[in-house]
Amino acid sequence: MGPQAAFPYRDRTMFVEDVELPALAAAVGTPFYCYSLAALERRFEEFQSAFSQTPSLICYAMKANSNQAVLRVFAKMGAGVDVVSGGELQRALAAGIPGERITFSGVGKSAAELAQGLDARILCFNVESEPELRLLSQIAVERGAIAPIALRVNPDVDAQTHAKISTGLSDSKFGVPLARARTVYREAALLPGLRIVGVDMHIGSQITRPEPFEAAFGVLAQLVGELRADGRAIEHVDLGGGLGVAYHWSDEPAFGPQQYAALARRHFDPLAVKLLLEPGRFLVANAGALITRVLYVKEGEGKSFVVVDAAMNDLVRPTLYEAHHEIAPVRRPLAGASERRVDVVGPVCESGDFLALDRAMTPVEPGDLLAVLSAGAYGAVQSGTYNSRRLIAEVLVSDDKWALVRRRPTYAELIGLDSTPDWLR
Repeated sequence: MGPQAAFPYRDRTMFVEDVELPALAAAVGTPFYCYSLAALERRFEEFQSAFSQTPSLICYAMKANSNQAVLRVFAKMGAGVDVVSGGELQRALAAGIPGERITFSGVGKSAAELAQGLDARILCFNVESEPELRLLSQIAVERGAIAPIALRVNPDVDAQTHAKISTGLSDSKFGVPLARARTVYREAALLPGLRIVGVDMHIGSQITRPEPFEAAFGVLAQLVGELRADGRAIEHVDLGGGLGVAYHWSDEPAFGPQQYAALARRHFDPLAVKLLLEPGRFLVANAGALITRVLYVKEGEGKSFVVVDAAMNDLVRPTLYEAHHEIAPVRRPLAGASERRVDVVGPVCESGDFLALDRAMTPVEPGDLLAVLSAGAYGAVQSGTYNSRRLIAEVLVSDDKWALVRRRPTYAELIGLDSTPDWLR
């Protein structure tokens, strides 16, 4: 599914399913995030179908988009989730996802968060260090509970992706080094309150080639054999996520769910393990767009700027990861319209506040709507209130219906998060 598949033109107007985007923008106000229910379901079905012949559970990596409505879409389709904080765990439970379908990852789980996971009777803790292992054991004993665990193993495999989303190299903060894995499992087997159930791995995100997965799966399969020889009962292997998506018009990765599943089956079917899978970006990225309105067209010295009402606090990926998002006019230009190179920037008082740099675009005018595509993943969840800008609305569309699934707070609510001590009044 390409960047614009969920946001096609009809005549010259962009739609999401059967809802016209200009009418939606008039009702909701800009900027806002918009998600297609049909696109979310289609992506989940595509991934689920690829693994239909293998005992497996899809644990959606909800850090990509943790909106309650999005979680409920996948929960109704039988998905579990992978959480990385106590807050995400509470969101998952609130969305009706049972503990038995929740895995808990993350390198810095607090004692309170570990206790939350035990109380929720989650499927598995993906433990990332020996100190975490010992703390979890202590808390489990204190609560009279048994914690199901897998160690997140760092295979020292280069995911061949952006440095900030590559997590499987030896210098990464994540996981237990492969060379120490058997020793740490030995310690886990001796600690009270723990039950070893699996092995976990996640090497990075936005991976569009098979080679990193091939290398990592080979390492992991060998480790499973070694652990079983040591007497460890390895019931499941958590392969993490990382499958990439198309962010450019012409980009449709040749390596998709079917190829990914075939590679996984080749390595793990002989081991008769259940596979846990943690797709995140793959399920939501191209199901969402950020809709923004042009405020000004500004001519600088040798450069033109399209100033829009969305900013880096709404979508930080371009400045944080140098990420590319296609930007399409909601009103399609006439065929043959000329293009010019512009920077698409927001109102935030930072030079890093941009959505695109040196981008070829047809001319736009103040008031025009633009769709920043492939924004369903790591968009709203990474947004903030810098410059006292309010969090923007999120909308879910199904056929000809739409619903506000996160409203834009008032300024009073934003300011009301602060308090002034009596001695300053």
